[in-house]
Amino acid sequence: MTQEEFKSLFGSIGEIESCKLVRDKITGQSLGYGFVNYVDPNDADKAINTLNGLKLQTKTIKVSYARPSSASIRDANLYVSGLPKTMSQKDMEQLFSQYGRIITSRILVDQVTGVSRGVGFIRFDKRNEAEEAIKGLNGQKPLGAAEPITVKFANNPSQKTGQALLTQLYQTAARRYTGPLHHQTQRFSDTHGSSLSLLPRFSPITIDSMTSLAGVNLTGPTGAGWCIFVYNLSPEADESVLWQLFGPFGAVTNVKVIRDFTTNKCKGFGFVTMTNYDEAAMAIASLNGYRLGDRVLQVSFKTSKQHKA
Repeated sequence: MTQEEFKSLFGSIGEIESCKLVRDKITGQSLGYGFVNYVDPNDADKAINTLNGLKLQTKTIKVSYARPSSASIRDANLYVSGLPKTMSQKDMEQLFSQYGRIITSRILVDQVTGVSRGVGFIRFDKRNEAEEAIKGLNGQKPLGAAEPITVKFANNPSQKTGQALLTQLYQTAARRYTGPLHHQTQRFSDTHGSSLSLLPRFSPITIDSMTSLAGVNLTGPTGAGWCIFVYNLSPEADESVLWQLFGPFGAVTNVKVIRDFTTNKCKGFGFVTMTNYDEAAMAIASLNGYRLGDRVLQVSFKTSKQHKA
């Protein structure tokens, strides 16, 4: 979405004093959110009532009052797992709304079947409301659930901790395999309990090239976000394919398909940068092993060595 489209959408409600679509300072890409100041406060109410929940392409937009940052509203995002597959986003909101005002909520679904993965996120207005929801619902069985649900804070791991863990996994995997890899996958559970495939399942790769992929460290979050390596793309793949695949999971700041200089065809891999760690991790968990046409994609966090074409 461009600044002009953003202004046009919200300008349809009433006269705008100012508006800004927030962009990455380095890449210039939209970060997927913005701010609008209306001349008439009533138009702000109208915009929330009219545009909140509007579906735009693959996204459902959230419109609410902007709030000054403070300790009381930080880290109020919860990760919920073990939800019944039949539970809708509305049902989940109803379950959690007894503890406070919900700012956003989301249930993750399988991109192919559309079926719930039993995992969701709830962001409360205040940190203490999120704490009460954990006390009240963690380990409880909602109506219709066979198993208790897990409710915890969806805090991002620190860059140092995340890098150390992922580096250790790559190095362990590189030492373990001494021949060609045949669909072996090293897995670990992230802070949300999701099982993430971090060692790409490259059948034709030997241990020499695997060691170079393992690298000494992973590129952590840069100014642009978390970089994801996508392997086994078709020669015809272009940037739009990556936007469509990763866009539904969260804010994508940049995509790049690596092309052959002579033919301009895709060399079989590309990179996607996402702003948020949780969303990048979920995209990897969902898309690693995803069948695109006649190819099975291999998706992982980018290592320091994979920038070479």
